[in-house]
Amino acid sequence: MAVPSTLTLAFTLLLFTTSHGARMLPQTETNTEFIKTSCKITTYPALCFSSLSSYASEIQTSPLRMASTALSVSLAGARLSLAAMTQMSAAYGLNPHDKGAMRDCMDTLGDAVDELKQSTESMSHLGGKAIGYQINSIQTWVSAGLTDYNTCMDGFRASGVNVRKEVRSHVLNTLHLTSNALALINGLSSTIIHSVP
Repeated sequence: MAVPSTLTLAFTLLLFTTSHGARMLPQTETNTEFIKTSCKITTYPALCFSSLSSYASEIQTSPLRMASTALSVSLAGARLSLAAMTQMSAAYGLNPHDKGAMRDCMDTLGDAVDELKQSTESMSHLGGKAIGYQINSIQTWVSAGLTDYNTCMDGFRASGVNVRKEVRSHVLNTLHLTSNALALINGLSSTIIHSVP
């Protein structure tokens, strides 16, 4: 009979304690308070809380659900950003430089959507002996998504002020959401590692 690895046991313990914590522990911390406290490790805590507080009943007091939900919110944001940029490319009378930058931007945003989708799918199957590798892969994909957002905006450095502002209005918030998701994933990784006996 195979013996579970210490990481597998730690992850199982994490799932058990967070799933049943509301019944096992005194109700001194509500689900909403848990989200607010957890968001303190992110770069944009106010955005973190405002984007996740409506999911309090689903997240409860689980670091895993918190990170997973943040990732799903980031993916939704990336899809909205891509849709907004696609609409902008059709609506604006862009000059040749801006048209090229827009094509590049939409390509990189498409990459970000794919990377966050991969991350979300991996997060939903997190567990087992390969959990360390899984989390590392998720961190790599989310980090790549952040690079894609910055690459998109950098392409418009030589554009007019109005175009730059419009692009940033569609991309920057999603970048911040993704940055927060990565911070929560990093926190989840630390939680699992520190749970290993």
